[in-house]
Amino acid sequence: MTIPPRGQTGQNTYFISTQASERKNILQSDRMAGLLVDVLYSYRAQKKYLLHEFVVMPNHLHLLIRPLPDTTLEKAMQFIKGSFSFRAKKELNFKSDIWQPSFHDRRVRDWQEYEGRKKYIHQNPVVAGLVSSPELWPWSSANGKYEIDPYPGG
Repeated sequence: MTIPPRGQTGQNTYFISTQASERKNILQSDRMAGLLVDVLYSYRAQKKYLLHEFVVMPNHLHLLIRPLPDTTLEKAMQFIKGSFSFRAKKELNFKSDIWQPSFHDRRVRDWQEYEGRKKYIHQNPVVAGLVSSPELWPWSSANGKYEIDPYPGG
């Protein structure tokens, strides 16, 4: 199997982590977290990527996404981070920087790794002491109120 170089389109799922500027808790309000989820789903609806799992934490975001043809991973993240920044400044009158530059990605190689990353995403608010169980966190795919795309490899 040939793995496409970073930046190319392809049928790869990625675990993504990206941090708020200066690791500030700017995503902790319902308005900010809700807007970020809205942005995630707006680009999913435009078929830029499949959204398998996510969690919006007070100062960071984790995703399992699969860019769709004609969208690179970098472009998908530009859509998410750029659109959220634009909308937060326009709609919520947010004045500060929102994101740290770049993001961290890891290609998910198989079903076992996918399940491990999914568990990590779901448990993130529990480990942080924000809730007692994953389904109680309102800004996560673990709570069951958000439609997610099934992982094609399993």
